[in-house]
Amino acid sequence: MTVTTATSTTRTIDLPNGLALTVQEFGANTDGTGVLMLHGGAGPRSMAGFAAGMSEHAYVVVPTHPGFDGTPRPDWADTVADLAGVYLDLVDALGLTGVLVAGSSVGGWIAAEMGLRDNHGRISALVLLGATGITPEPPLEIADPARIGPGRTGELAFHKPELRLDVASLSEPRRAAMAANQRTLALYAGDPFCHDPKLRGRLHRVTVPVLVLAGEQDGIVPLGYERALADAFPRATFRPVPEAGHFPHIEQPGVVFGAIGEFVATEVEAQVGA
Repeated sequence: MTVTTATSTTRTIDLPNGLALTVQEFGANTDGTGVLMLHGGAGPRSMAGFAAGMSEHAYVVVPTHPGFDGTPRPDWADTVADLAGVYLDLVDALGLTGVLVAGSSVGGWIAAEMGLRDNHGRISALVLLGATGITPEPPLEIADPARIGPGRTGELAFHKPELRLDVASLSEPRRAAMAANQRTLALYAGDPFCHDPKLRGRLHRVTVPVLVLAGEQDGIVPLGYERALADAFPRATFRPVPEAGHFPHIEQPGVVFGAIGEFVATEVEAQVGA
């Protein structure tokens, strides 16, 4: 699948508690519906192609988690639960309903926490891509990029070698920016890294349909972990993506868009029409 270049705009939105949130918007909010895309530790650029492709069908918003890419982070925002509240405030501020929330890696964990807290009923579905959040059952484990380093992280994250980061070619400013993002990720992901021991027991309260997409060659978050995550929701569809690692939306966009289209038609639109 070829993803066309979509026009986007970036702006800052003032939210409660004094937070100035940076968001990138693809398309226009014409009917109050849209897609909220939440990045993982790789930052908002990792969602750009996915957002551009999705904007052919919907208004798409990609926020930058406070503290990533040099954006301000207030002292009170230091957990995934805090980010879930921020993005529910964002959905309110944008006047959106029927929102599909798509999250990559820790962004999927944020999406799940949003589903638990959506007391305004604005979320219609969740799409989780290589998501974290629940405690891995041994021998499964989530790889920590801060511990294994950027080179090994790239090897584990991407099935296709050409997509792996060439660490040696990075400029010093780029290395510094990546290191700063990893420090911010560590702050939000917490200890234990990238999971909440109590989350699995709460996910039965997420009532909207959930699509869990997992790269079959993901070395960051194992396939078995993603299957267990899907099993924790009452209305989840699990879809493995062949020849893809931790970012199936980058390595296999056609498969991912096809799976989302089928999911929306059979689970989301069917729910609305019921």
